[in-house]
Amino acid sequence: MAEITAKMVSDLRAATGLGMMECKKALVEAEGDLAKAEEILRIKSGAKASKMAGRVAAEGIIGSFVAGGVGALVEVNCETDFVAKDPTFIALATAAAKAVVEANPADVEALAAVVVDGEAVEEIRKAAIAKLGENMTIRRFVRYETDGAIATYLHGAKIGVIVDFKGEEQIGKDVAMHVAASKPICVSKDQVSAETLDQERKIYTAQAAESGKPADIVAKMVEGRVNKFLAEVTLLGQPFVKNPDVTVEKLLAEKGASVKAFAMFVVGEGIEKKVVDYAAEVAAAAQL
Repeated sequence: MAEITAKMVSDLRAATGLGMMECKKALVEAEGDLAKAEEILRIKSGAKASKMAGRVAAEGIIGSFVAGGVGALVEVNCETDFVAKDPTFIALATAAAKAVVEANPADVEALAAVVVDGEAVEEIRKAAIAKLGENMTIRRFVRYETDGAIATYLHGAKIGVIVDFKGEEQIGKDVAMHVAASKPICVSKDQVSAETLDQERKIYTAQAAESGKPADIVAKMVEGRVNKFLAEVTLLGQPFVKNPDVTVEKLLAEKGASVKAFAMFVVGEGIEKKVVDYAAEVAAAAQL
């Protein structure tokens, strides 16, 4: 059998963009023939996506796209932060967001079949997997269509915010940035669920009761804490991040603006991340 050198593996990896171990296996199968090994990898790469489906993809980026009164955010995940910065992966996220805006798919499964710029989103995803050698998933998306305006804000591509608003362009950008920094859960207090309020009121009642004060005073204490909670979790009630002396509600009133809705995605939120032993991976690579 032909000797498989580290340089041969490196050359094949440079030609195909696939992982080192895959390249080595292909060279062994091709008995050292670089051209044949490349052909083997190209044939096998079509099945690559399904083989990687079980690998945890908790890194990634938020992609955004806005066209007129329609905008979208998409969370696309991969396995490592290194791949999250690759132009091919970034292009996948942008294409997915554009597809959401243009086709308004019902869910992620429907999004996969959407054709954008002549190619289905699923084919773009598979091609990116074949090139970069990691599992990639389109996790979720949000789409707003409005008679007002759309603003988006990406903080290092790891936090994405979209805002449906009316007003000048700058106020939309400021509100989107505020949402990323202060993380409200809804626009106004009437959008806070009754279940959430009941739970908070129950906790505050138990805490206030320990003070030993009369029932009427306890009731006032509880309502005061509930109002403080509502100010903390609602966009309109929060102090504006650029000027804490005014609330967002007051800022919007001063600018003659309003906010209908917003959404925020944080990459990997809620995904259990795998602990990787990088020392072991490097040691394994050194055996090539």
